[in-house]
Amino acid sequence: MNQKTAYVSAEGLEKLQRELEYLKTTKRKDIANRIASAKELGDLSENAEYSEAKEEQGLVEGRILELEDILRNVELVKKPKQSSTVVIGTTVDVVDDSGNAHNFEIVGSNEADPSNGKISNESPIGSALLGNKVGETVEVTIPKGVVKYTVKKIS
Repeated sequence: MNQKTAYVSAEGLEKLQRELEYLKTTKRKDIANRIASAKELGDLSENAEYSEAKEEQGLVEGRILELEDILRNVELVKKPKQSSTVVIGTTVDVVDDSGNAHNFEIVGSNEADPSNGKISNESPIGSALLGNKVGETVEVTIPKGVVKYTVKKIS
């Protein structure tokens, strides 16, 4: 598949492994049972249950392949004890050019959750902040235009 490094925390790795295990054991079995039941109903060409189960099977198998690819290329990110620069795993306090304060945790793309302040190292803001120190300002192009963020604290 994509062969790019997947940066994840210990919690994120555990979550991915649990999801893969669930899909391979429980979900596959459930879908197989649904397909078998649908086959017993007869004509498969007009059998909605069969079509839905086969479609779900394709989605589940695709997700299993995606998770296996991620886990093959995973790099565990440990929160640095102290860092003078923004790196994956750090939390950074910034102020934008409108004076609004923001707090971001830089995480791998698999754990990004912007509504909870977790932004991907691949996002425009995350990638712009990487490598910067307290006091430095970065410019980020977002859909609304260019925004400047000044790093205030790294933890």
